[in-house]
Amino acid sequence: MIDAGVSGDTTAGGRARLEWSLAEKPDAVIVALGGNDGLRGIEPRASQANLKAILDMLKARGIPAMLAGMYAPPNLGADYGREFAGVYQTLAKENPEVVPYPFLLDGVAGDRALNQPDGIHPNPRGVDEMVRRMLPVVETLLEKVRPA
Repeated sequence: MIDAGVSGDTTAGGRARLEWSLAEKPDAVIVALGGNDGLRGIEPRASQANLKAILDMLKARGIPAMLAGMYAPPNLGADYGREFAGVYQTLAKENPEVVPYPFLLDGVAGDRALNQPDGIHPNPRGVDEMVRRMLPVVETLLEKVRPA
């Protein structure tokens, strides 16, 4: 397992680092980007273009991928929130080979007991809950890995 994440990263940053990250020849990739795009109010079309480029590169290299969705914070408005959530729904529909996970913070977002004092980032208990919820989907992703 390689953690190629960078705290505070955006989809553009992940896209820019992808080639470097793939040098390690991962068997599968979990794409969990976009939360910081939403926090910064980045245009959802830009986020979608970056995520599409990432998924396209993974597909071209035959690397199975899981796409973990995100929601925008409510303070950016309902229209932005719908457009932002639509990014992940559209990409999942257009890329049936990708294993979708609708919301990375499912069961954790908004629960003070599972988040750090900032109310945004999960604490260790929150991470445990994320892993518990995500495990069946990750197992589906791993079924797509070709034996060495």
